[in-house]
Amino acid sequence: MNASLGQTAGVRLSDFWGRMRAELGEAYAESYARDTVIAELGGRTVEQALAAGEDTKTVWRAVCAALELPPTRR
Repeated sequence: MNASLGQTAGVRLSDFWGRMRAELGEAYAESYARDTVIAELGGRTVEQALAAGEDTKTVWRAVCAALELPPTRR
């Protein structure tokens, strides 16, 4: 997790990681972010997209789509 990014546009990075952990669990969230390539992120992982400056809201929406989360959990 790259905590130095602080905030990117609409969602604070800490909020983003809180949502990731809530959906995937403490241990798996970081593994998922590091290892899973998501087409909606241009074939990048969550970590790569965030490091490239992608908006956390955009990344979160891509994660939700990839995980097929219901709208109520997005």
